[in-house]
Amino acid sequence: MKITKHKELIQLSFMPRLFPVNCYLIELERELMLIDAALPFSVKGILKAVKQFGKPLSTVLLTHAHNDHIGALDGLKEAVPGISIGISERDSRLLAGDRSLDPQERQTPIRGGVPSGVTSRPDLLLRDGDRIGPLLAVSCPGHTPGSMAFLDERNGSLIAGDAFQLRGGIAVSGQLQPWFPFPALATWSPEEALLSARKLIECRPSVLAVGHGSLLHHPLEAMTRAAEKAGQKLQGKGGNPGA
Repeated sequence: MKITKHKELIQLSFMPRLFPVNCYLIELERELMLIDAALPFSVKGILKAVKQFGKPLSTVLLTHAHNDHIGALDGLKEAVPGISIGISERDSRLLAGDRSLDPQERQTPIRGGVPSGVTSRPDLLLRDGDRIGPLLAVSCPGHTPGSMAFLDERNGSLIAGDAFQLRGGIAVSGQLQPWFPFPALATWSPEEALLSARKLIECRPSVLAVGHGSLLHHPLEAMTRAAEKAGQKLQGKGGNPGA
């Protein structure tokens, strides 16, 4: 596990050289929050990092309900029974293993590893614009129907899950990067992902933190280029990224 700290943001990266899977501790005055829960074997590493920073873990927030973002959730809940769990209201269904789509949603299959057998249930069902401590919840559907990012309003850090990837080169979710194709292959709707990417750019983050790849400082130019490239590709395929 590799630990990278930037102000109140702490990136925990598992298998960083091979197949990086990230989760993030958010440092508050008296406690820590965790965004995403990485892989099942990550429990010990996460708890070790929590102990290293000397504050109790109070909350786990999930950007979405794919297996590589919720893997350690049950283990953490068992180790720290008092933690609160938060996820978007929409992706709470995915967390329970429900792949069904709402009538108004794009009728393409939900992709990626959707959990089965997870016993932890959310205490917080989040919607766009909710605030959890210093974090602003930003709905960003695309990778999954209920994907959510979190903007730390103290320092401008944007924890965006798989709305963007940085491993293999920056890309909007759904745009294939040959050196690391997995986020694209697990994306529900590239069209919705592009709309969400444009929304996240409007947050004007100072740091972009994602599920796969290193922290990106001053990311606006790179995010904008990635969104433009995604728009061109979707138009070339006959998509309608403005809809």
